[in-house]
Amino acid sequence: MLTSRVSLSSFPASALYPSDSAPPSFPAARQRASLDRPRRSDGSDASEPRPSHPLLTTAQRLSMCLGGRDHGEAKKRSREIDALIHRDEKSMTKVIKLLLLGAGESGKSTILKQMRLIYTKDGFTQTEKEEWRVIIFNNILDGLRMTVHAMDEFGIPFEDENTTAHLPVIMQEKDLRPYEPIPIEYLRAFQDMWTDPGIQRAIQRGNEFALHDNLTYFFLDLDRLISKEFIPTDQDVLRARLRTTGITETVFDLGNMQYRMFDVGGQRSERKKWIHCFENVNALMFLAAISGYDQCLAEDKDGNQMQEALMLWESIANSHWFKSSSLILFLNKMDLFKKKVASRPITRFGFSDFLGDTTDPQQTSKYFMDKFVALNRSPGREIYAHFTNATDTDLLKVTMASVQDMIIQKNLQKLVF
Repeated sequence: MLTSRVSLSSFPASALYPSDSAPPSFPAARQRASLDRPRRSDGSDASEPRPSHPLLTTAQRLSMCLGGRDHGEAKKRSREIDALIHRDEKSMTKVIKLLLLGAGESGKSTILKQMRLIYTKDGFTQTEKEEWRVIIFNNILDGLRMTVHAMDEFGIPFEDENTTAHLPVIMQEKDLRPYEPIPIEYLRAFQDMWTDPGIQRAIQRGNEFALHDNLTYFFLDLDRLISKEFIPTDQDVLRARLRTTGITETVFDLGNMQYRMFDVGGQRSERKKWIHCFENVNALMFLAAISGYDQCLAEDKDGNQMQEALMLWESIANSHWFKSSSLILFLNKMDLFKKKVASRPITRFGFSDFLGDTTDPQQTSKYFMDKFVALNRSPGREIYAHFTNATDTDLLKVTMASVQDMIIQKNLQKLVF
């Protein structure tokens, strides 16, 4: 079963060398001993400890410790210890460390949720779904608040005067508890505000104030979400947004291997923590929201999500920290990209060098893929690139199977079966 934890760990230095191995010898240094010092019968310096015997077997050492009284018992214990060491060494080499990086809103946390659905039997427990129900409520509430603030900024009025009566309810803080029904005043506020044309006009400009892309999904199914019997589905959980802060490790077993996936907050303030994850990474999985070509940043309204992702990818793909790691690129949220590219030409948002059909999702998506791949300055290095939709479990299952095969092939020399 998957487990999550925020602590980081890497193999200790001692794990890199067998405990019985002697350090490299330096003959010149050993010859510094004075010839006047007392010597043993074998010629060694009597003032120094006796050298170890690296060629002795574990059984011989145990027999020496037991005074030779029970050599058979020592051999038996030796075999047990050797088997344990061999098992631990094999176990260590089967750990695959994956680092999940990308700018904010790219879908990294959604990928981790999908890992639970794909590789575990139970997915999300009933208790966890109740906790996600609270998060969904907060997503709706926060989305409406952001929209109301944007209406004020854009000078967009409410077209139904009765809608303004719900503002005190929407703006007040509400801590919903698991298993607590959504209060009736919120249900009415959600329904009335969503149907107000002023709200809809502001939502159409959501790319200008970093409105989360899950708001429409939840409101289109509002009747189900506001019912007293509502329990989030797996798709609801995948759509729910909970900002990642710090570093989260998710561990899951797949076949004979253990995968450790590290999800790091994508906002600029979180990236300084990435340095702690860089050691011993087998593969780096970088996510960029291809639908973000027209989106501003949550932390910078003048920034652009796609430009930010390109800049970030360039620094990561050419970093010496990852020169031995496989690079996997996911251009995510293809479903949203296909819907918006027909009415929002990419040339309007800073990508004026595109010369193809701006309404063709295949041409435009290839344009962005080519831009990412071209930023890799190591000619012989292969980039494993995929178009993905992190909320599509079946599609991601196929994609992750391909990724898994690639990781195994690239790490065959390190993996011991």
